[in-house]
Order: sequence, then C-alpha cells, then structure tokens
Amino acid sequence: MGHVDFDFDTAIDRTGTWSVQWDGVADRFGAAAAHGMLPFTISDMDFASPPVVLDALHRRIAHGVLGYTDWRNDDFLSAVRHWFASRYDTAIDTDRLVYAPSVLNQLSQLLRMWTGPGDGVVVHTPTYDGFLKAISGLGRELRGAPVGDTAALERQLARPGSKVLLLCSPHNPTGRVWTEAELTEFARLAEVYGVAVISDEIHADFLHEDFLYGGSHADVPRDALAGDAPAPAASRTTGTPSPRHLPWTRFGSGRWALVTSGSKAFNFPALTGSYGVIGDPADHAAFLRRMATGEGLESPAVLALTAHIAAYREGAPWLDALNTYVEQNLLLLADRLNTAFPQLGWRPPEAGYLAWIDLRPLGIDDDALQRELVERERVAIMRGSTYGAGGDGFVRLNVGCPRAKAERGADALIRALGRLAT
Repeated sequence: MGHVDFDFDTAIDRTGTWSVQWDGVADRFGAAAAHGMLPFTISDMDFASPPVVLDALHRRIAHGVLGYTDWRNDDFLSAVRHWFASRYDTAIDTDRLVYAPSVLNQLSQLLRMWTGPGDGVVVHTPTYDGFLKAISGLGRELRGAPVGDTAALERQLARPGSKVLLLCSPHNPTGRVWTEAELTEFARLAEVYGVAVISDEIHADFLHEDFLYGGSHADVPRDALAGDAPAPAASRTTGTPSPRHLPWTRFGSGRWALVTSGSKAFNFPALTGSYGVIGDPADHAAFLRRMATGEGLESPAVLALTAHIAAYREGAPWLDALNTYVEQNLLLLADRLNTAFPQLGWRPPEAGYLAWIDLRPLGIDDDALQRELVERERVAIMRGSTYGAGGDGFVRLNVGCPRAKAERGADALIRALGRLAT
C-alpha cells in the first residue's frame, strides 16, 4: 500500500454524544465546574476510527441483520493471528483464544477463577484505576510494588496468599515498556512462588521506538519514567528494550492469561469486545464454560468483530500514522514543559498517548493545582493519586487528540504551574 495521508488535525465535536470523557467530566470534577471544561482525562482518543474500520462497519450495517454471532470464525481468528505475526513477530495459538465484552471483564472472570476473597493480587504501582476497582470490588487484597523495583515485587509475590500477578504491559499510567529481561524475571518469579499471571496488553500498539532508545530522550534514565528513585542495583533487571511489543505468550508457563483488544489502538471501545489467550487447556475450557453459562456472554457484538477484522487486516498504515502524530504531541509537550521548568527533565512515555508527568521537583500542592486547572484554566487533567500508591505529585494528561487541543492542554498546565511553583 502506498503512502496515505490521514487527517488527525480536524477537531470532531464529541459533546452531546454521551462521551465519558467530554459529557461525563462532571463525574470526576463536579457539576458546577464541568460546564465548558476541556478534558484530557480517560484513555480514549478524540480521533475518528480508521476509514477502513468505518467502511467495514457501514457495509455490515447495510446487510441489515444483526443477529446472534459466533466469534469462533476463521475471519476473526486469522485476523488475530495475522496481527500478532505482523506486529509482534509472534505466532499465536488461536485454539487458546477466549472472548469477552471488555478486558476488565476478562480480568474479573479470571480473578474469580484463580483467587478467592481476601487473596492477594500483586500489581506494579502506581496502577491503572480499573485494576484498583476490580480488585477491591471482588474483595481481593491489592499488593503493590513500585515500578522498577523487582526486589519489592518479589517480596509481594512471596507473601502468603499472593495468587496473581496482574501485569500491565506496557504499563499504565507510566507508559513503561518492559524489557525482555524484566519479563523473563517476572515469569521466573511467578513460577518460583506459584503465582498466576494475567497480562493486560491493550496498550501494546502504541510503542514509541524513538523514546525507547537512540532518540532525543534516550539519555533520561528509565526509572525517571515512573518517577521512582532508582532501586538498588541488585534489585533491578536490565536489558535492551525491544522495538516490538513482547507478548506474554512468549514467557508464560503454568497458569497464565494474556488479555487485550484492538479497541484502544483503533479507538472503538464503545463497540465493546476483547479477546485473550489462556495457557492451560483446562483453564481455557473453564473460562469458555463460565462465559457461555454463568455469565451468558457467549455471543459477541457483531460490529466489534467486524471492526477488529478490518483493523487487524487493513489498519496498520493508519495506526503507524497515528503513532507518529501522537509522538509529535508528546514532543511538543516535552519541549514546552521543559523550557518552562527545566528542573522537571520530563521525557515522553515509551508507549501510549498518556503523559505521566512528575511535578514533585516543583513542590506544588496537588489540591491547589487542581483548583487552578479546573477553576481558572478550565481544563480537566487527571491527578496522579487516582492511580493509587506512588501517584501523589503526578498528573496524567491525555494527548490522543488534535494538536491544537494538545497545545491548549500543555499551555494551561504550564500557566497553572507557573502561578504555584515555589
């Protein structure tokens, strides 16, 4: 396919579309403050889905019949195999595939299968707030280890009652891409302590190779990505980051699952739909039985299947262009932020469109910053404490948007910090 230009600059009005990010801003920031606010919050993008996906959806709707559907068809399975082979250089066994309405639904089902009330679920902190809600909502105990501190991770895995390592790969909210050495060590520790692994890989299609190595931000220590002080040398793993995402299927042994969806990369989460790979045949069969009987969720949304097939078969050029565009948004943010506050030395994330920014060098009160952002700047930016331990002093800013909006968010944050910085 030749070069194709995609328009990511034109703003699309999302207000009045039941958008959680745009119309639901009052849920997080208060009804009085929400009117007219510009949101940079939850992780969906302000871009239309790829033309090839929209065209496929139009054709499917034109067929007119939207009946019960079987996801175990070769069009879908071969599309998944193609994506893993072409994008991650990884062969995938689609006989071990499962399907669910969302990644969080899969995760919750697996936690019900592999843990009981009060059991420990180990995560890297700070962590995606959906993990926090799922773990607490199921009555499991969250056991956190700071990103980059393998010794702390091992201590948590070794504790009595630790049953699952819930891995986010790449990591949300920090945007860290785990190295092959780190993933190998996680697998070893899981085997040593008899802990199952669930690897959420929904952000896998947003790797920024120039930020991993050899780029303008490669000289910043990787530990700075999460904002953690470097762990002692004996507790840290090393390794050259891979230019491709490394799926957990390459590392898993014993009890494990990979859960993911194309909805993040191609921006169609409202269609629902996710899939996963479960390593153990008995666990795979048990999951399918649970979804078909106890949950009544065997039939997928046909438009989600349609979107996945089109995205995985024809969407790569759009995704490549999108990643380039998002990288420029991140570099713009880095340039403006570090020019205004050189002491931050902020580097873009290794993956994703969520800028995780460590503001602690400025000594700014989190509550005061939120008041400035909401009341004076009229922007909604997520505070780091939303993501649990290790999040204080950070913000998470979504730049999966047209450049003009990203500029407004960057400038608003810089103005607010300027008024508060000591």
